[in-house]
Amino acid sequence: MPASAPARAGGRGRAAPGPPARPCRARALAGGVLLVLGALLLPLSLAAVWARAELSDTDRYVAAVAPLAGNRAVQDAIVADVTNGVMPHIRLDGLLKAVPRAERPALRRKFTRGIREFVGKQVREVVTGRGFPAVWAAVHRTAHRSLDGALTATGSAPVTLDLTPVVARVRHQLSGNGLGIDIARRVPPAGATIVLLRSPDVPGFRAGFQAVRTGALLLPPTAALCLAAGLLLVRRRRRALIGAAAGCALACALLSTALALLRARVLDALPAAVSRSAADAYTDALTAPLRTTVWGAAGAAALVIVVAAAGPRAARLRRPAAGHRPGPLPGPGVPP
Repeated sequence: MPASAPARAGGRGRAAPGPPARPCRARALAGGVLLVLGALLLPLSLAAVWARAELSDTDRYVAAVAPLAGNRAVQDAIVADVTNGVMPHIRLDGLLKAVPRAERPALRRKFTRGIREFVGKQVREVVTGRGFPAVWAAVHRTAHRSLDGALTATGSAPVTLDLTPVVARVRHQLSGNGLGIDIARRVPPAGATIVLLRSPDVPGFRAGFQAVRTGALLLPPTAALCLAAGLLLVRRRRRALIGAAAGCALACALLSTALALLRARVLDALPAAVSRSAADAYTDALTAPLRTTVWGAAGAAALVIVVAAAGPRAARLRRPAAGHRPGPLPGPGVPP
């Protein structure tokens, strides 16, 4: 035996230590980076898929806003918008000709207030009627198609919510209510409109939509590949799985927090003329699928953590039972 070779107690040689396992460290580092990247891309993938579906799928959008037809805050906003669109076309000059000029301002205010209450009542009857959900769905279907055209075209026309079908029903309602005959003649056939996207904002929104559409196609498979490749590269896969699941849950929680902050900021930036409660209801209806998906992903990640952490413990509990073997039975005449 060479002098340089160390001897063991049993006379066996001991192998000389090899070089440090740098490839293993590099592989583990690459796996950790991929796991972190996959955890960060997961919530972004969910947001991109949701945004693409809401902006490009008309049926899904209409189904999301359909329950708002019965929302009281939304109904109040529609009543106010339609009434405000009708009132400027009502003229009281003919009714005030026989009144002395000095008394006309006070009487005009009184008549205007009474007619406004009357028109608002008729509009509310239309908005709360049985046929309004169908009108509501048709209005939003037209608006979403206009939005889809603005996102795929090259112009900068504004995107509006046209309430003409609602005004048409209001005209019909007014024409059958006594005093409403004269009012109905003055209501224009074109209805009130709500601007959803202004002309200056259309190009920027279109660019954002293109980015979202690309992200919805690329981000989900990229996140899945990063998580799968990271788990394959690391050595301690159970521990890595727990860490990756925890990272995914944390990323989903951060996305939920960011959505809440963005929602508050958007609502605070609305003009004073826009109903805050109605916009709140719209925001909740549109983001409900995303919030459900995000919290579902976080719950799935938590379940993975629990299962992965409980696996070794269950194996240790089963090992003594599997390793215990009963001894031989005592023969006849042999005391136990």
